[in-house]
Amino acid sequence: MIRTVGLVLNRRSEEAVRCAERSAAILRERGIGTYDLRSNDHGSAVDLILSFGGDGTLLSAARYAMDYDVPLLGINLGTVGFLTESEPGKMEEALEKVIAGEYEIEIRSLLKVINPNTNEVFYAFNDAVISRGGYARLIQVETRVNGQEYGFFTADGIIVATPTGSTGYSLSAGGPIVEPSMNCMIITPICAHSMQHCPCVVSGTSRILLRLDTRREQTAELQIDGKNRGMLNAGNEIMVSGTQKQIRLIRLRPYDFFGLIHRKLSEWGS
Repeated sequence: MIRTVGLVLNRRSEEAVRCAERSAAILRERGIGTYDLRSNDHGSAVDLILSFGGDGTLLSAARYAMDYDVPLLGINLGTVGFLTESEPGKMEEALEKVIAGEYEIEIRSLLKVINPNTNEVFYAFNDAVISRGGYARLIQVETRVNGQEYGFFTADGIIVATPTGSTGYSLSAGGPIVEPSMNCMIITPICAHSMQHCPCVVSGTSRILLRLDTRREQTAELQIDGKNRGMLNAGNEIMVSGTQKQIRLIRLRPYDFFGLIHRKLSEWGS
């Protein structure tokens, strides 16, 4: 039974604010409480989370879904919308189905990212990236998979993506599209020098090490799902692996991944 719903919305979008307010009113009419998770320090448990915006907003909502360990439903108000499930015109119908329990759960895998330099642990829904950030100079990154050398890249950076993230930054950098139920990780160099550009798909049980080479003075940014999570210096390394943690996306209809890919990429290209 749903008693409380957490709301995550893009407040820079008037449409997102209107949709969130309308959803909250509908839920209150059914005796269900709502909280804006970004502005309310309520400390209460929630039973599911609604996201109002594009995929970026849903990525933000995913962090709350991890913390509360509850399902997540995205109302698409953005452009591409690979992750979101429903559109504003079908929002009330979607809420009625969710309240009635008429939905399926789709499991999406996460990455566990360890920064040994700071002892910080992060979880990524889309990707973990080592990037040169705002610096003009390319960075040099040693990449190992399960202790074996995969490559030494002179590039703008390196992406390690989940299957979910394969349609994001990794795709823009030339990586493959991967069906989201696959248990794997995708390593994609960003604008690599010469013939070094060779994306690779590895098992979801692999351990990936990314190390900034020490033969030059260099710095880089660690980004998790597009958010800056700290700076790295020469010799610093990052460990990326799979994890038992998961995201549960609410699906109101069968998920046509390849139809969505065809439609969204055609829209994106035009």
